[in-house]
Amino acid sequence: MVEIKRRRSFEAGHRLKFMVLVDETPECDRAVHFAVRRAARLGARVVMLAVAEPPETMEWLGVGDAMRAEAEAETQARLEVLAAAARQAAGVDPELVVRTGERADAILRQIEADEDIAFLVLGAAAGSDGPGPLVTSIAGRSAGSFPVPVVIVPGALSEAEITALAG
Repeated sequence: MVEIKRRRSFEAGHRLKFMVLVDETPECDRAVHFAVRRAARLGARVVMLAVAEPPETMEWLGVGDAMRAEAEAETQARLEVLAAAARQAAGVDPELVVRTGERADAILRQIEADEDIAFLVLGAAAGSDGPGPLVTSIAGRSAGSFPVPVVIVPGALSEAEITALAG
């Protein structure tokens, strides 16, 4: 388990950050929209974290590094698209971070590395299959011990509703 440093976003010279997890799901767009709108309203910053999860089965074929680089490039491209939308929608220029590995561990490592992260923003699926494995995991057994508050944005909300809720 990663040991989390004290949050410093409330101290002089620091600004709080909303960290939004970016992935390929449709509800991710809703989480990004909420994070950038809320950050713009509060004068905060946004960190967009994407986690590249390259297939582990390719390591033994000697192509692990190439597969990892390809996964990171695809992830970076997704971040760039969402960052452009954030700049256009709310005038927020997000910090883009790509980490490799398992998502929950990558989230905790990024929070540990950046003491100004004050909120984690996740998009929740609106379908009958539930909110998604990461939301279920964080809201379930680890909810009481998570190092920052978690904002869960329902994927069924419209952009207008999210804008109104973000202030």
